Parts: sequence; structure tokens; C-alpha cells
Amino acid sequence: ELSVLREAASLARDQGLHVHMGHGLNYTNVQAVASIEEVEELNIGHSIVARSVLVGMERAVRDMKEAMRQGRG
Repeated sequence: ELSVLREAASLARDQGLHVHMGHGLNYTNVQAVASIEEVEELNIGHSIVARSVLVGMERAVRDMKEAMRQGRG
């Protein structure tokens, strides 16, 4: 799946499109998706809100931002 996303992102960028990804992103898979160079924006909602019930919104957002940073290297 990740190779398909990488290829789609590359093709989209080659056509001059902005690349945004979302739907189904969570704390487990966001790092790999964030590593796709062409991606300009990630749309993440459900997993952050669900986690915030357990750890609070501030920590849930902080943890997600850290996972995305790790993907960007």
C-alpha cells in the first residue's frame, strides 16, 4: 500500500497538484505516510480525538506531531 501511495503522490506532484493524505491515519501508520516527500498536508482527526479520551487532547496532539516529525526525519 505504501508503494502505491508513494507512486500516486509522485504522479500528482508531476501534474502540478498539491498532495494531501488522510482517512485511516493513526499513531501506527502516520510515520510512514509522513515520510512521503510530496505530501504537503495530513488530515488526521479520529485517531487524535479517540486517544484524547485516554490521555487528554494536548498529549494526543503532541504525540501525533512527534510521530509525523519522525516520518519527516
